[in-house]
Amino acid sequence: MATTTIDPAVTAAVVTAADALFYARGIQAVGMDEIRTAAGVSLKKLYAAFPGKDQLIAAVLASRHELWEAGMRDAVAAASTPRDRLLAVYDFLDSWFADDTFRGCGFINAFGELGATSPAVAAIARDHKESFQRFIAALAEQVVGDPAQADELAAQLALLAEGAQTTAAIAGTRDAAVHARRAAGVLIDAATR
Repeated sequence: MATTTIDPAVTAAVVTAADALFYARGIQAVGMDEIRTAAGVSLKKLYAAFPGKDQLIAAVLASRHELWEAGMRDAVAAASTPRDRLLAVYDFLDSWFADDTFRGCGFINAFGELGATSPAVAAIARDHKESFQRFIAALAEQVVGDPAQADELAAQLALLAEGAQTTAAIAGTRDAAVHARRAAGVLIDAATR
């Protein structure tokens, strides 16, 4: 029995096309045939790479998670002090909110659309949010020193970031990142007094 080798370029094209379509219109509104057309691949190649839509959704969310983490790491790496590294999270959000394609957090969107019926999507969204919380906690610990205090500050700062994403998506403006950054500065300063 011959095994089929899946071309990584096909997989990447399908994930990229699906991500753009899912993010713009919602997961349930987009069919596999539309993804195939947007990716420029045959239906046979699409289903060889992703036997079902659930596998494709997981791959899209994994790709989105990697992009999110890389963007956050780059923004934080550009800052010089521990306090500025925490605030850089909101600078990253500000630049993301300015993107014409911004439609809110893809994980919140996917969870809202499928979380009640897809345990896999719910778990992926939770894992992404927990990863973000750990990232913020590590940055907060560099500022406050105490791990317990860092966890508390990180929970507050993550809520600001999550709220900013939702507010920016609904309001259609990037103002939420500026306001969240200012509030984060107040919280950081209070934690370091």
